[in-house]
Amino acid sequence: MTAAPLGVAPAARTRQRRRRRSNVSVALAFGWAGLIVLLCLTAQWLPLHDPTTSVGNPNLEPSLTREFLGTDAIGRSLLSRIAYGARASVEISLSATLLAMVIGVILGLATVYLRGVFTEIVDTLTNAVLAVPALLLLLAIMMALRPSTPVLIGALGFIFIPAFMRLTRASAQSQMHREYVLAARAMGAGGPRLMLREVLPNAILPVISYAALVLPSIMITEGSLSYLGFGVQPPTPSWGAMIAQGQPALARAPWPTIIPCIVMFATVLALNTIGDWLRVRMDAREGQL
Repeated sequence: MTAAPLGVAPAARTRQRRRRRSNVSVALAFGWAGLIVLLCLTAQWLPLHDPTTSVGNPNLEPSLTREFLGTDAIGRSLLSRIAYGARASVEISLSATLLAMVIGVILGLATVYLRGVFTEIVDTLTNAVLAVPALLLLLAIMMALRPSTPVLIGALGFIFIPAFMRLTRASAQSQMHREYVLAARAMGAGGPRLMLREVLPNAILPVISYAALVLPSIMITEGSLSYLGFGVQPPTPSWGAMIAQGQPALARAPWPTIIPCIVMFATVLALNTIGDWLRVRMDAREGQL
């Protein structure tokens, strides 16, 4: 009679430990993400050097008395470049994610509402985009157009539009046969009003959780393009460009390469952790609807 409770107790304790570890990791992720956002918002008011001008000897080691994170190959402050590079990475990633989500949601709802030839055309275009490797397509776009921040945002957003469109369409189609939609139709709700006021608020939940997971992916892609020289253009600092610029002196001065690598890794890990946490919350809420 006592075997079951004794067997259950360790399992319950294990779940509690896992829950505590998960809560700690989520708290750390929010803390790091908040710090990066704070750097983005306040970099220009912080007592930092100009990230584009030399402030000391090249490749100075990190020091509490001189430069906290050291300098790069031409003597620019790494701390300043990390802070201003955060602004570039976050602004581009957020803008591209929002662009892809807005256009993808509009197209997804339109394919559910219009159907027919319009849906076939959209499906053909999205299949064509998905058939080409994302990085190859991005490089082709950046080579065809003059590299700039608006072009970079547009190219990154364009790559992720098909995924948002398909997710929105699947979510909206699952809502079309719900009782509240049928009731709205019975009360005379028209197509656009029905889609925007009834379907969209409930179909948007998985799209939001997916956007939280897309954001770090876009940040990595932006860093990769900047590393290859097709992303953020000098003299604007970017984490990916900083990694590439420090690579020639990696053997004798590793910190100009390793520090932005660590910062980017920590940021992407934090965003992925937040995205997973948000996805679980959204899935639980969607299950209650």
